[in-house]
Amino acid sequence: MNFTLVHQTEYLFSDEVFLEPHYFRFRPKQTPFIELKRFSISVQSASQGHSVVEDEEQNTIDLCWFDGMTTKLTVFAESHLQIKDYNPFNFIIHPDSFNSIPFTYSEHQFQTLYACLQKSVLAPSLIAFSDKALEQSAFNTVAFVSNLTAKIHQQFVVEYRESGAPLLPNETFERKTGSCRDLSWMQINVFRHYGIAARFVSGYFYFEVETPSYELHAWVEVFIPGIGWLGCDPSHGILTGNTHFSVACSAIPENTMPVTGAIRGSATSQMTTTLNITKE
Repeated sequence: MNFTLVHQTEYLFSDEVFLEPHYFRFRPKQTPFIELKRFSISVQSASQGHSVVEDEEQNTIDLCWFDGMTTKLTVFAESHLQIKDYNPFNFIIHPDSFNSIPFTYSEHQFQTLYACLQKSVLAPSLIAFSDKALEQSAFNTVAFVSNLTAKIHQQFVVEYRESGAPLLPNETFERKTGSCRDLSWMQINVFRHYGIAARFVSGYFYFEVETPSYELHAWVEVFIPGIGWLGCDPSHGILTGNTHFSVACSAIPENTMPVTGAIRGSATSQMTTTLNITKE
């Protein structure tokens, strides 16, 4: 099974600006079941230089720097992926102590996962909601991950919000609605509350619908020894599969944004995006 992803992002500025160096995160990650056959990225205004770098969390990023003034920045990325069969339940947990919550990472694991274990203060109502899911899962680790993911999907309304940082977890819980990144950030903080390392993932999700309309998506990964990073998608209530195409993962959502950079100038900007995913 093959997929083609075409993603265009354009910023129109009200006046001429100078573009500082920009990071672009559009390149899908390769996994044992997703092979990136081809990737291309075109940036207009034409960049003066372009390099491909790996950041501190092993994400592959296109870094471009510029010269001269411009009123537009357009990024056109095209990815060609080959997908293999994937069974998300083909794993064992090892050591066995990680099968139930609470568990404790080794000292080495804790040091490596430190950023993904940083907690925020959760409202008692959110903790009670999560405790109930944990009790219903008989404190089993994978059952809790699956159950919490399903409950968020069932009890929260997914809304579209094109830009902006994720809402605070307590705010999302009180509103009972949020974007994919709001629900993911809330779930990440719940997992961390129970001592489970969790990180934010930005990427693409393909699913068949009569009238395709795709957008950049966000979900969650938790680290469980023996499994590695296990993905779950609270917006859809499922564990991630071979049509979740990860682009960037981070302990901090801001480090997964598709475009990061600054401008010199006083102009305002307007952003438009288009995303097409085609199964071949």
